[in-house]
Amino acid sequence: MSRRVATITLNPAYDLVGLCPDIVKGTINRVQTAGLHAAGKGNNVAKVLRDLNIDVTVGGFLGRDNQEGFQQFFNENNMVNRFHLVSGRTRINVKLTEKQGDVTDFNFSGFRVTENEWNQFVNDSLQWLGQFDMVVVSGSLPDGIEPELFADWMKQLRQLCPCIIFDSSREALVAGLKASPWLVKPNRHELEIWAGKPLPDLESVINVAHELRNSGIAHVVISLGEQGALWVNASGAWLAKPPHCEVVSTVGAGDSMVGGLVYGLLMRESSEHTLRLATAVSALTVSQPNVGIRSRTELASMMSKIELTSVG
Repeated sequence: MSRRVATITLNPAYDLVGLCPDIVKGTINRVQTAGLHAAGKGNNVAKVLRDLNIDVTVGGFLGRDNQEGFQQFFNENNMVNRFHLVSGRTRINVKLTEKQGDVTDFNFSGFRVTENEWNQFVNDSLQWLGQFDMVVVSGSLPDGIEPELFADWMKQLRQLCPCIIFDSSREALVAGLKASPWLVKPNRHELEIWAGKPLPDLESVINVAHELRNSGIAHVVISLGEQGALWVNASGAWLAKPPHCEVVSTVGAGDSMVGGLVYGLLMRESSEHTLRLATAVSALTVSQPNVGIRSRTELASMMSKIELTSVG
């Protein structure tokens, strides 16, 4: 098995991550800078997979005016770069973590994709993505890409690659779900928006996950923050709870979970093992300033501390 993965990030960002004991509006806040990282959801997934020795090709859009940090990131991690350069700058997202672990995001706007640039991306990507075992599509849509256009591209991609892992939010999530991807990973809030109602308990979350499965989605994974993660598929439903971790930054925790899920599925591991692995990778991420797996030993230790329960 070739075990080749591609990740698509249409609206990447430089993440400026900082620690601030308490954010007070209308005054000066002293911030301890934890790092400035070339990021975006698919690129974070790719970083986790490269740390686990999986070959990854990355694609999407990058602003031509500030591409250097991303080019360095791809080179350092031996990723094959298929990004399309467009006029303008890739956005910067400021993410501040307070002492209680709460994260406040300031997501700035970036480049705008023209109709011609989108058509070029569609034609190019549909020529090369079909050769991969799995394709991860994640993140928001940049200015210029309407949800309907994105949904149409996803449907075409679904014909080429049956194993699409999809992680997005808001209008991009609704549009992408129309293509019935193989696996989706919303968080509870995103699932509530899709369902159009609050989901106050685990039973209600499981019921909505089955609604998604009935629409043709094989695997539904819902991240529940400190409560862990729920996976619902044809074999059953499992809840994985991580141990308490000192939070440095929750940035990229969901993306790290996706990376762990992809790795376990590629390795043909059981749902239980894969969910334990993915939850462990996510838990490690919140205890460090950036995305990635520092050591297999550390990962194995965290996996042993995950509480896994069959819930359906």
